[in-house]
Amino acid sequence: MTYDMLGLADLVRSGQVSGSQLLDVALTITERVNPSVNAVVRLMESEARRTLQESEKSAALYGVPYLLKDLTAMYAGVATSQGSVFFKDFVPDYDTVTVRRLRESGLVIFGKTNTPELGGNVSAESQLFGVTRNPWNLEYSAGGSSGGAAAAVCAGIVPAAHATDGGGSIRIPASCCGLFGLKPSRGRTSFGPKLGEGWNGMTSEHAITRSVRDSAALLDVIAGPAPGDPYGIPAPRRSFVDALNDRVRPLRIAYTVAAPSGAPVDDRVAAELMATVNLLRANGHTCVEVVPEIDGAAVSDANVKVIAVHHAFNVGKRAAVLGRDPEVGDLEKVMRYRVEVGKQVSAVDYVRAVETLHQSGRAVGEFMRKYDVILRPTTAKPPQPIGTFDMNTDDLQSFLKALWGYIPFTALFNATGQPAMSVPLGWADGLPVGMQFAGRYGDEETLFQLARHLEVESPWADRRPSMAV
Repeated sequence: MTYDMLGLADLVRSGQVSGSQLLDVALTITERVNPSVNAVVRLMESEARRTLQESEKSAALYGVPYLLKDLTAMYAGVATSQGSVFFKDFVPDYDTVTVRRLRESGLVIFGKTNTPELGGNVSAESQLFGVTRNPWNLEYSAGGSSGGAAAAVCAGIVPAAHATDGGGSIRIPASCCGLFGLKPSRGRTSFGPKLGEGWNGMTSEHAITRSVRDSAALLDVIAGPAPGDPYGIPAPRRSFVDALNDRVRPLRIAYTVAAPSGAPVDDRVAAELMATVNLLRANGHTCVEVVPEIDGAAVSDANVKVIAVHHAFNVGKRAAVLGRDPEVGDLEKVMRYRVEVGKQVSAVDYVRAVETLHQSGRAVGEFMRKYDVILRPTTAKPPQPIGTFDMNTDDLQSFLKALWGYIPFTALFNATGQPAMSVPLGWADGLPVGMQFAGRYGDEETLFQLARHLEVESPWADRRPSMAV
């Protein structure tokens, strides 16, 4: 689609098109491009038609087609399979808070997008729904875990799509597909009405978009506490869309191209980061090469333990509902390994891991008394070929080495709870490379303003793959 989400909403509001016509277009585009990219794994046309009839036509985003990630977002009566054979028939009887708010905004949800099993991979490849391919080059991954969302936006099915991020799962696919993706601060969005948090507070919900203003508008829609939420966060001073009217102030930006884990960074990625630094300096920002003092290896180990425990817990809950443990083929091999690891983590070790994550938040928070923003690459390498991150491999160590070598930069900001975004500023051999900016806790406004500034200085909206509609 040529228009962004707010542009489509304006067309509907002015009567130039109807919501029904936009839905027809979105379904037609899906039919045309989805066989190549496999971004949409479940259509919800009947639910979408019903939404158009029942929604308030005065709602801000009435009539705009939208897609949900097949993970976390519960839509009553529609299966949420979480990319897993073991969960494929799970049908919730309620809407999560985020889905309810999206529906109340007038968005027309017409499908679910692909994700790896339980969101546990950096590429949307699952034995349940297959591989999501990158519209820029179909031999490469669209990223993960929100790979289906990114591929759908990149291919022109929708201008924006729901996504989640527990270790980089908004930012990584945004980087792979040349799009904008912001992970909000911990507590900015709610996991209600049943869950208090995801992955001990490391997970957030939001979206992958083509334009910065769409991301700001969607966060305005879904942000805010719900009764019983375990985290409090200061309310924004004003709407995030309104904040875009002000030019970003000169910022102090701490940057590095060195991964905290010591993983090597591709020379092409490093070159794009330095080009970004030069762009920022040319526009009046102060960039200093400096890093907070944290134990990267300890944070990574804690991250692995916390996620493994949550995988084990969620699989156990599903097993209790089904009345049986997962059988061979119900879980992919890497996920089965993680579940077993999670079962072996003691309560004391779990608390120690959580404390390590909290200590990283303290250290980075103190560091950011001196700096407004941290700049790093989103990934250490350009998009990787399909099959690089195969969760059904027998070579577990090679899988883990490939995964952590690819994403040494994103998970820190899930641990600290800071907002972080991937901005599509770089290229390597015809594939996008995102630059990651993290802000102070609760300060999405500065990130949005900086992203809007970069969107003007180095536009990306018109850069589309040849297959995009």
